[in-house]
Amino acid sequence: MPLHFIIALIIVDLLLAPLASSAAEPVRDTPRTGQAKEEQPHQITILSIIPAQGEPETSVTLSGSGFTDKTVAFLGNTATTTDVLNPKQLAFDIPNLPPGLYALFLRNADGTTSRAYNFNLLPPKPVVYSLSPDTILYCSPDKEREVVLTGRNFQERSQVLFDGAAIRGHFISRESLSFSAPRVTAGLHQVQVKNLGDALSGAQGLFVDARPEIDSVTAAEEFVNYYNLVIGGRNFQQDSTLVVSEERDPDQAGYQGSIAEVKRLRSGTANASERERLLYVNCGRIIYQRYPYSTELKNFKVQVVNPGGEESSVVQVSAP
Repeated sequence: MPLHFIIALIIVDLLLAPLASSAAEPVRDTPRTGQAKEEQPHQITILSIIPAQGEPETSVTLSGSGFTDKTVAFLGNTATTTDVLNPKQLAFDIPNLPPGLYALFLRNADGTTSRAYNFNLLPPKPVVYSLSPDTILYCSPDKEREVVLTGRNFQERSQVLFDGAAIRGHFISRESLSFSAPRVTAGLHQVQVKNLGDALSGAQGLFVDARPEIDSVTAAEEFVNYYNLVIGGRNFQQDSTLVVSEERDPDQAGYQGSIAEVKRLRSGTANASERERLLYVNCGRIIYQRYPYSTELKNFKVQVVNPGGEESSVVQVSAP
């Protein structure tokens, strides 16, 4: 082959080689100036904290930006999971920590954190659900005046407040306390629980029932011109009044027709005309010293009225 032809073939191969190499390689876009090659971390911003203080188990809502489903809330060194409500809001429940001032901040999975804010963790507020019993008798004995409070967040040093005054209570558990109801006037009274740090529960009502009730009327000891009529029941007081109502015979002492006579006897005082007396024994027993004008049975009614105006039911009696 002539030499000049060989030289021409070599020159052609050298010219075509760069074109073949360019065709074999894929075409790549050249990055634009300033375009990020890696994803940037999510910046977290807190704009509001509602509420700014609270007790354990309280829900706190944060407003801001940069929240993800892996954002974690911190109170000091304690982490707690969050619930993302929307792109600009998340919430978390305050963990059970001692009361005090904590740094509240958020952290994302990539390690970025928000600015820290002061959060005041309050002592747990006691809550009273119910009293058992919620009604006691005015004149009940001490063993029947024990009241149990059911609720939550009670402490060993919790105080029981009765109408705002501290009384002695007995700690049973974080859900139960007891106390002995003081001897107070009849009516509705308020019971609350106070923890350390002035955390105070709402009030529950304890009703002191002073309404007297007659359970029995029994003829007892007989004397020369009177006998004892024993009246049993509850809530009788030292200055209770016994109301006796009876019908007089038409021919007795010149009465014409059936006339109702009403006597009102108080403990320790005598009826001026008939010397009848009322003796107070205790809360469940009073004695009516009755002076009958004959031994024949009479029908009459008795009722007990307490100083506060509370009245027992009217009881029919058949006795001399």
